[in-house]
Amino acid sequence: MKVFISYSHKDEGHRNNLVSHLAQLKRDGVIEVWHDRKIMAGQEWAPQIDKNLEQASIILLLISSDFLASDYCYDKEMSRALEKHHNGEARIIPIIIRSVDWSTAPFAKIQALPQDGKPVTSWNIEDEAWTDVAKGIRLVVQELSPTPTLPLIRDPVNSEIQSGTFRLRGIRFLRGGKRFLGRFVTRFCHLEKLPFPGWEG
Repeated sequence: MKVFISYSHKDEGHRNNLVSHLAQLKRDGVIEVWHDRKIMAGQEWAPQIDKNLEQASIILLLISSDFLASDYCYDKEMSRALEKHHNGEARIIPIIIRSVDWSTAPFAKIQALPQDGKPVTSWNIEDEAWTDVAKGIRLVVQELSPTPTLPLIRDPVNSEIQSGTFRLRGIRFLRGGKRFLGRFVTRFCHLEKLPFPGWEG
């Protein structure tokens, strides 16, 4: 699932923090994160942004005064993102980075992260804010996934017991199958008067 990050370059440090906190989702193989710093030398940046925005299932808006002041972020990326959101083609998630009045912004009615729309920089420990953001995004990924794609959280002890039980059952099945096959071969050779291979399992 592609995740597109729309942000002001003045918030690049915050974008880096966000990407770091999405690392486990990336390692789980359920999201692919894209932002404009992934545009390679020699590529035209506008078509690359448009292409990846169109492909995105989740669009993260990193909200700050600089984001709202950016004509490209506001008029181009956010406008198209809102169209996709309202058409059911993608899910917008505003992430409030720095304190700013966004109460009348077009995305104001969309549930924002972190919790209660409290800006990341207002948290006493920013890692806790980013953790809250990552958990919120994980829930959206689970909701949008057509089939379960995220690893379930298991009890390590019970999982080990269940795994061991499965292995024991497998061994019993194989041993039982070998005995059954041996009896079958013996019976077949006897009925057909064939030389017995000497294996009974």
